[in-house]
Amino acid sequence: MVVTMAKVLTGKVSHPGTAEGEVLLLTEPVSFWGGVDHHGEIIDVHHAQHKAKMTNKILVMPSGRGSSSATAVLAELIRTGDGPLAIIMLQCDTILVIGALVSAEIYGISMPIVELDQEQYAQLSDGMRVSVDAYSDSQIATVTL
Repeated sequence: MVVTMAKVLTGKVSHPGTAEGEVLLLTEPVSFWGGVDHHGEIIDVHHAQHKAKMTNKILVMPSGRGSSSATAVLAELIRTGDGPLAIIMLQCDTILVIGALVSAEIYGISMPIVELDQEQYAQLSDGMRVSVDAYSDSQIATVTL
């Protein structure tokens, strides 16, 4: 019997919550306003992952991109269950954090957002299964591979 040890990455909590799922690794940021439809599909025809669906995935991207209207789009995607389960980024995006905050406050659905440094971020790959634990009381998030 082969026993493998889980690898744990640590980062900063941008918004609290827990999630587990498959990684959707984006090579570039996506704008939720105009770049993602109401079913969680990337509709920006210029995006490298055009047609990829973020629903029920752990969305991994370098940063957010775009309009302050992304707040409302992300909150609505979370409310309907068509959004990502969590977001992991290199740089915190305040607009996306506000979308997650609105969803938690209005709908009672908390979606974690985590910021990792470059070295840890580079260990994530498309399709891998991870769990995210982002607790606001410690401000330290863990991503278990």
